[in-house]
Amino acid sequence: MMKLRTQLLFCVFFLVIIAFSASKITCQEVEDEKEFTYVLGSENGPEKWGEIHPEWAACKSGEMQSPIDLINERVAVGTHLGKLKRSYKPTNTTILNRGHDIMLRWVGGAGTIQINNTEYELKQCHWHSPSEHTFNGKRFALELHMVHESADKKVAVVGVTYKIGRPDTFLSELMEHIGPIVFTDNEERDVGVLDPRHIKMGSRKYYRYIGSLTVPPCTENVVWTMVQKVRTVSREQVRLLRAAVKDESKTNARPVQPIKKHSVHLYRPMDAGSN
Repeated sequence: MMKLRTQLLFCVFFLVIIAFSASKITCQEVEDEKEFTYVLGSENGPEKWGEIHPEWAACKSGEMQSPIDLINERVAVGTHLGKLKRSYKPTNTTILNRGHDIMLRWVGGAGTIQINNTEYELKQCHWHSPSEHTFNGKRFALELHMVHESADKKVAVVGVTYKIGRPDTFLSELMEHIGPIVFTDNEERDVGVLDPRHIKMGSRKYYRYIGSLTVPPCTENVVWTMVQKVRTVSREQVRLLRAAVKDESKTNARPVQPIKKHSVHLYRPMDAGSN
């Protein structure tokens, strides 16, 4: 009897571990694009993501999906959110063509941001073209996502949008590394030490809302911080990043999602003239 009880307890423990592990895995973006594309109307395009796997159901049925259109009339303005506290530092990086984007992974501890007294460590950054979020209906040439994770596996993303103009200085540091991996497939290569403080934001004003990952599994409760200032990027830089997308759409931006339970706030410092 004792032996049977021990076996049952072991089975329950094992199932709990599996469930816990699965919940952690689904918080992460899918890193292989073989099963989904950005081609609208295709059998595995954005409209169908939520039907491909049960664990991707949020892509279809979620109430707080991203990206969204950040419309001024819908935004609550205030200073209560506080200045975005960034404590980044140089560290080793790798670069990877995930099939749906180019990802730069920070592997040596690149520092943190602090949101609502919680620290989120910078894990990776990647680019979408055209931009996924829109400002008052306007879409831009490029959007950078800086993905952070807290000690309890919560996700926070800082987004920066770009219009065509002068080259982006941080991307200029990466151009020689992006070129050789455009036609590779999930091959991660060392880049060396890079400083995330070289990613310029240019403004202390930002939008804040709770949304989701913008690729499967579209996990929700992601803390989004979208910098209000639109920076510049060159056509050549955008062209190189777009060349990495391995489907017929030649883009990697999820369509804007309907507003449901989203609540959007704009942080605007009291001294706006200092921005």
